[in-house]
Amino acid sequence: MDTDAFAAVHEPQWRRLEELSRGRRLTGQEVDELVRLYQATAGHLSALRTSAPDPYLVGRLSTLLGQARARIAGAHELRLADVGRFFTTTLPAALFRVRWWTVAVMVAWVCLAVVVGAWAAATPAVMAQLGTPAELERYAQEAFAAYYSDNPAPDFAAQVWTNNAWIAAQVIGLGITGVFPLYVLYANAVGVGHAGAIMAVHGDLGVFFGLILPHGLMELTAIFIAGGTGLKLFWTALAPGRRSRSRALAQEGRALVTVAMGLVVVLAVSGLVEGFVTPSPLPTGVKIAVGALVLAAYWAYTLLLGRRAVGQGHTGDLADDLAGHTLAEAG
Repeated sequence: MDTDAFAAVHEPQWRRLEELSRGRRLTGQEVDELVRLYQATAGHLSALRTSAPDPYLVGRLSTLLGQARARIAGAHELRLADVGRFFTTTLPAALFRVRWWTVAVMVAWVCLAVVVGAWAAATPAVMAQLGTPAELERYAQEAFAAYYSDNPAPDFAAQVWTNNAWIAAQVIGLGITGVFPLYVLYANAVGVGHAGAIMAVHGDLGVFFGLILPHGLMELTAIFIAGGTGLKLFWTALAPGRRSRSRALAQEGRALVTVAMGLVVVLAVSGLVEGFVTPSPLPTGVKIAVGALVLAAYWAYTLLLGRRAVGQGHTGDLADDLAGHTLAEAG
């Protein structure tokens, strides 16, 4: 297909469709014309995507059809039912579909953190690189615990939430690079491993787990979800399957945005635990039990609601009429 000739032939129709889509008031005859042009342009876009997927023309016609669709059907208004559907169907489906990526990242991260921590604790040269003996002792005896109690609980919880949510969004958003998620996960695992090594060398490993597990069980799981989600997008770019690469990335990208939105809520809960439970005077066993219950609630939500939603055909993507890839064509 000669795209230049194709565009030249149909340009008047596209311009007229754009004009009608932007019109403030349309007569009945103009509305009929708008629908006809919308159907014809949808056919043009379908032909382009099949025979000559010129990025500029595809993008232009997709935008034009989106404007026309909104003019014909009206903008989609957020309803309470949409919010309920998001949390009972869309989000759990998206989380369920990245569950094995999450588990794989978790296993690799835990193994790396344990190896790094054990190696650092057994290697004086590595410990020397982390700080002087006095600095390491001060960190183990004071700084590690003080981190969780120096600031008021509400302020600390909000700070932790925004910081972790931003990191998770970056890991997902830049996941298509394949490198950024691995770098963040690696740096995080090494940092935790070194912290555990310092605490172990000074006989405070119990304090380390007592302070990190209540919130860390869910917080680290959220990072594993983000890392797995980002890597899944990267894998989709490499192996899109039977879908075209552009369509696969569009579908998975929208579903992964759903995961990012869900992690905002997950990390808010984790931040509350870190701000109010971790530094509290509750017995260590009780605090860890709280963290374990939060984690169990997440997995129950993902596995039970997610399996049901995926079984019903949901993926975490937008509905076809909102996603923009299902277009009406003239019969």
